[in-house]
Amino acid sequence: MSIFDLYDDRYLPGDKSGRSLRQDVLEYDHFNKDATGGEIFQEKKKSFWLPYLISFLAFGVLMTQLLRLQITQGSFNRNLAEGNRIRAREIAAPRGLIYDSSGKILAQNKASFNLEIYPLDFPRDATGKEEIFQKLSEITQIPKTEIEDKVAKKGFLTYDPIVLKENLDRDTAMILEYKTVNLPGVVIAKDPVREYQPISGLGPVLGYVGKVNDKDLKNHPDYGLSDEIGQEGLELFYEKYLRGKPGILEVEVDSRGRQQRQLSATAPMPGNNLTLSIDGALEAKMAESLGAQVSAVSSPGGAIVAVNPQTGQILGMASFPTFDNNIFTSINMNEEYNKLINDPAKPMFNRVISGTYPSGSIIKPVVAAAGLQEGIITANTTINAPGEIKVGNWSYPDWKIHGLTDVRKAIAESVNIFFYALAGGWDKIKGLGIAKLDDYLIKFGFQEKTGIDLLGEASGLVPTPEWKEKNKKEIWYLGDTYHLGIGQGDFLITPLQMAMATSVIVNGGELLRPQIVSKITDKDGNVIQDFKKDVKSKNLIDDQNLQVVREGMRQAVTSGSAKLLGSLPVPVAAKTGTAQFGAEGKTHAWMTAFAPYNNPQIMIVALVEEGGEGYATAGPVVYDVLNWYFNH
Repeated sequence: MSIFDLYDDRYLPGDKSGRSLRQDVLEYDHFNKDATGGEIFQEKKKSFWLPYLISFLAFGVLMTQLLRLQITQGSFNRNLAEGNRIRAREIAAPRGLIYDSSGKILAQNKASFNLEIYPLDFPRDATGKEEIFQKLSEITQIPKTEIEDKVAKKGFLTYDPIVLKENLDRDTAMILEYKTVNLPGVVIAKDPVREYQPISGLGPVLGYVGKVNDKDLKNHPDYGLSDEIGQEGLELFYEKYLRGKPGILEVEVDSRGRQQRQLSATAPMPGNNLTLSIDGALEAKMAESLGAQVSAVSSPGGAIVAVNPQTGQILGMASFPTFDNNIFTSINMNEEYNKLINDPAKPMFNRVISGTYPSGSIIKPVVAAAGLQEGIITANTTINAPGEIKVGNWSYPDWKIHGLTDVRKAIAESVNIFFYALAGGWDKIKGLGIAKLDDYLIKFGFQEKTGIDLLGEASGLVPTPEWKEKNKKEIWYLGDTYHLGIGQGDFLITPLQMAMATSVIVNGGELLRPQIVSKITDKDGNVIQDFKKDVKSKNLIDDQNLQVVREGMRQAVTSGSAKLLGSLPVPVAAKTGTAQFGAEGKTHAWMTAFAPYNNPQIMIVALVEEGGEGYATAGPVVYDVLNWYFNH
C-alpha cells in the first residue's frame, strides 16, 4: 500500500484535489507487517458498548432525581426557593428554687405566657411592616406607636424577642395565638415566672426578679435583651447560682416569617437551689407580731431579726411595712410598683440591714463588757447613783434615783449615771475615755457592714472627735462621751449590727458574720456549697467578764426593765432601750433578748420606730415571738 492509498475520494481540508483521509487508517492496518511480512505489532479493535451503558445508566439516575425533585418534593423545594430560613430561639431556663430551713418552698416557678415578636421575620418592605404593626395594635389594644418604638429601640435585625404582653393566662394566650397565627414573626411563648409564698416580711429578704436594664447588660454581657435578673434580696445576691442555662429551639420559618416546623431543641438547665436558715413559720410569726404592734401604736415602721448566736445563722428577719413580691409577676406590675416606690412608708426598705437608728440603752451591755475588760470596773464596783449629775454648767439626768449600783444592776435597771461614769468618768470610776470607747464599739462590729448575704447594708456611725470637728465644726466635749455611753448623740446602728454585737456577749466573745443561705444544691440535690460558721474575730472579751454582763441581762428579766419576759416557758435574758431622736423628743423602742439563758439558741432584736418606751412597745413583740418559738 502506497502513501496515496491512505486517501479516498472525500475531500481533505485544504486539499484542492478533493482528497480526504480514510477512516480505516485509525486501525493501523498498513503497519501490521514489516517488509518481510512479519508482524510489527497488533492493535485490537476497541469495544464501544461499555461507555454507552455507563452513560445510559447515569442519564437514568439523573432523570429519576429530576422527577423526584420536580414532582415528589416540588412543594418542599419551592418553599426553600422562596427563602426558608432557620431561626435559633432561646428557651428560658427556670430559676433555682428557694427553700426554708424545714424544706418548704418559699420561691418557685410557674408557667406564664407572653406575646412576643421577632422583627427579623417581619416583611422586608415598609408596607408589609406597616400592616403588621397595625394588626398587632388592633389585636392587642397597644398603641401602634408604642409597638413601633419598642421595635425601633432594638432594631429590625435583633434575634431577641420583643415582649408586647406578658404574664398572660392560658385562655388569653390561646385567643391571641388564634388571632396572630398568620402574622409573621409573632409567637406566643411559654416562660417560667417567679412565684413566692405569701409570707409577710419575706419581700425584702427574698427580693424579686425583673427585666434587665442597660446597666445589667453592661455587667452581664451574656444576658439577652429580654432576660430577667434578680433585682433585690437573695434573688440579686445569688443571681449567678439561681440563674439557669437557657435551651435552644431551632425552627424553620418561610420567607414571610411564618414558622414552618421545629428542627431541634436543646432543653434548658434549671438554676441551682438555695436552702435558707430562715424558718418560714417563725418568719410569719415575727412579721405578724411586729406588724400588729406597729399598727397599734401608729408607728411609721419597725424591724425584727432573730439569729442563732452560736453560728450567726439568720432564723428570721422582717421589716414593716413590707410588700408582696408576687406583684412583680402580676398583670398590673407597673401600677403596683409605682405605688410601692412612691409610698412614704417605704415598704421596700429593709430596715433590718439598711435602717440606721440611735441605739439607746441596748448598747449598755457592750459598754459594760468594755469597762470590765479594761479593768475600769469590776463585777463588784459600785457607785451611789443619783437622779442626775452635773459637770460644769451641764446636767446629765437619769430616769430615776437608783442608789447603790453595781454593773449588774446598772444593766438590769438601765442606770444612766453608771454608764456616764463608765464612758467618761465620774466619782470613783475614771471612765474608758472616748478613744477606748470608740475602739470597743468598732470591735463589736459597729460602723462596718456585717457582711450578711444581702446587698444594701448600711454601716452606721461611731462618732469620734475627728468626725465631729470635720462634719459639725465643733470640738468634742465630755458630754459627747457621756451620751455615747448610753447610745445617744450621733451614734447610729442597724438592728442587724445590734444583733451580732449582742451575739458576742452570748457566745463567749466571737463576732460572727450573719448568714441567710445555709447551702446551695443543684437540681439533683448535690451540694455545691455548704456555708459554715464564719468567725470575723474571736476572744474580744474574756468570758468571765461576759458572764457578768449576761447575769445583768438575766437580772433585767427577773427584777429589772424586762420583767415582761419572766413568764416565758424558758429562762430569758434581755435589755431594753429607749432611744431619743430629733428635736421633738420622740423615741424609738428597742429590745434585745436571748434564750434559753443557760444554752442560748435564739437571739432577737426588735425595733418599733417612734414607739416610745422599749419595754412597753418592743417588749410585747419579743415576748410574743419567743413564746411561739418555745411552744412550737
